[in-house]
Amino acid sequence: MATKQTLYTPDTSLSLADIKNENDTNFSGGTIIQLIKERFTRAEEGRRSDEIRWLRAYRNYRGLYGPDVQFTETEKSRVFIKVTKTKTLAAFGQIIDVLLSNDKFPISIDPSVLPEGVVESVHFDPQEPPSTEKKKMDIPYGKDGSAGITAGFSLDTLEEMLGSMGDDLKDIPNLKKGPGVTPTSVTFSPAMVAAKKMEKKIHDQLSESNASKHLRSVAFEMALFGTGVMKGPFGTNKEYPNWDDDGKYNPLIRTVPELSSVSIWNFYWDSDANNTDDCQYVIERHKLNRSQMRALKRRPFFRANVIDQVIEEGESYVKKYWEDDLKDFSPNFGIERFEVLEYWGTVDIDMLIENDINIPSDLEGEGELQANIWYCNNKIIRFVLNPFKPSKIPYYAVPYELNPYSLAGVGIGENMDDTQTLMNGFMRMAVDNAVLSGNLVFEIDETNLVPGQDLSVHPGKVFRRQGGAPGQSLFGTKFPNVSQENMQLFDKARQLSDESTGLPSFSHGQTGVSGVGRTASGISMLMNAASGGVKTVIKNIDDYLLGPIGKAYFNFNMQFDYDKEIKGDLEVNARGTESLMANEVRSQRLMQFLQIASQPSLAPFAKFPYIIREIAKSMELDPDKVTNNMDEAMRQAALLQQQQAPAAPTEGASGAPAPGQAQQGVAGPPSVADQTGGGGGNIGVGAPPEPGMEGFSAAPPAAAPIA
Repeated sequence: MATKQTLYTPDTSLSLADIKNENDTNFSGGTIIQLIKERFTRAEEGRRSDEIRWLRAYRNYRGLYGPDVQFTETEKSRVFIKVTKTKTLAAFGQIIDVLLSNDKFPISIDPSVLPEGVVESVHFDPQEPPSTEKKKMDIPYGKDGSAGITAGFSLDTLEEMLGSMGDDLKDIPNLKKGPGVTPTSVTFSPAMVAAKKMEKKIHDQLSESNASKHLRSVAFEMALFGTGVMKGPFGTNKEYPNWDDDGKYNPLIRTVPELSSVSIWNFYWDSDANNTDDCQYVIERHKLNRSQMRALKRRPFFRANVIDQVIEEGESYVKKYWEDDLKDFSPNFGIERFEVLEYWGTVDIDMLIENDINIPSDLEGEGELQANIWYCNNKIIRFVLNPFKPSKIPYYAVPYELNPYSLAGVGIGENMDDTQTLMNGFMRMAVDNAVLSGNLVFEIDETNLVPGQDLSVHPGKVFRRQGGAPGQSLFGTKFPNVSQENMQLFDKARQLSDESTGLPSFSHGQTGVSGVGRTASGISMLMNAASGGVKTVIKNIDDYLLGPIGKAYFNFNMQFDYDKEIKGDLEVNARGTESLMANEVRSQRLMQFLQIASQPSLAPFAKFPYIIREIAKSMELDPDKVTNNMDEAMRQAALLQQQQAPAAPTEGASGAPAPGQAQQGVAGPPSVADQTGGGGGNIGVGAPPEPGMEGFSAAPPAAAPIA
């Protein structure tokens, strides 16, 4: 039997699937089903114009002519030059190279600029005598200068604001707020420690859910269609292989947060909203087989008996008009799938009461509630309140190019739709003209030829003449070749596609670049200029995808997997834009800043641990493996201090200086520490001149015998 380890347990009181029994089939929810149908129909009609744009982009990507393209009888060529595919893959590759350059999801957790509830840094001096005084924190002041103390406010001691490091630092005497200033002081950063623990936890969860793979799917649809959609996180059970000592398979089942991508074709949104934050509802359309339907019964709050009834009624999937265009073939037989609609949005309290649904007492005063409803075959198979706090629709739509008046953005396929049409037209004309001008067209005067002859032409062919006026009976006509002019227009259209997409051809492998691009510095300047469009795209990803997902994971962990080790005043930062800078350039700038900050007067103002970690990242190294954390760095620094500490002078039995030591103001032979560079002071101070040095006039002293 599998061992189940539940890490995230949503509040079961939020289930509205029928409070008395979630498998009760008497609950029909007729008005709620009607609400979902109406909103789905409205969303489907609202995105109809977007579907037409997506279909044209997809056909251009695949190299397919749509039904709106009509060829004349004289057009023989059906060639399609798939420049849209090249541009789309180039944009997709640039996005992925930027976001996953370090093979890590570009999200970081950092402490707030002014953290609350946890102190930013503390220090202690081991040479300072211990103090038993328990100091209070500074009293916050209001805007008017008066003490900003409100009812219920209590002054926390420093020990109560250490966060996750409270147990480690509670026994340290004379601990003080702020960074240390003396050479012997030791500084800790409780706010940073909590932030990095949360960051490590979120990155581990993202890796568990294959977030990088889903990010690639979103980036591809962004580049081609203009919009990518991702959903999550959701708590799902994941099976980890495990065998007992007797060899029996006993898997470990853990509930982990999962992230997934959603195809734009299956995403229906509130047509009156311009972004997902403004959406009153969203609906995802699922295409499930019988096995997938049965698997839903193992998920929380799904009505198992109702799902069995849906399966008994049979498949109900109906193809949309655009699905035939997305498939290479269209089968004539029925589709053995179920159409399931997943609804996330608001539902009026009055409608819930009409369907005899018990409302929790603390929510009765609300006018509407956010709910998650799964619907199939006119039956509700899941009905729960939105379990996330704060309540938010867990879908994130990110545009390639922002359309301020619509949720759906603009992609590569739409930007170069016209230029793709021009290129196809000029290329077809060039091919048809090349075929026509590449052969002779013959004119035959049959009045002078013997009738009944074969008029086909081949090398060595003989035509028989009969009597009549002498003259030529066979004439060859060559049509002019204008394909070169057509190809010039084709090249012009291709250049216009570079302008319309912001992706120059040299950025994705075009050879024969002339002018400024002939030199290394020239092509570097062109590449930097071409990256301007990508910067806007990456900024959209930061604002609409990475930032909201990072905050959602943060809220998920704080709500369902609360751990005081990760508690703190933290903020989520999307790092996609930072990754846009080339690693070589970033590494050079970091090294230059490190040299500047190494000056003694500027060193206190630099965050050297962060600089060292960023240098490792720019070199594509794992900073957790090649750099020390705070504790390891302190142990290493203490070890170096011990190795470099000057040896204490020892006196002989008669009070004379020991061998190898010199009295103050008396020159003596150099010590071992001086010869090896130890001691941390000026090497050779007080030592006699050596051979080759100024003032040396005698033979060098004999080396000491080796014992």
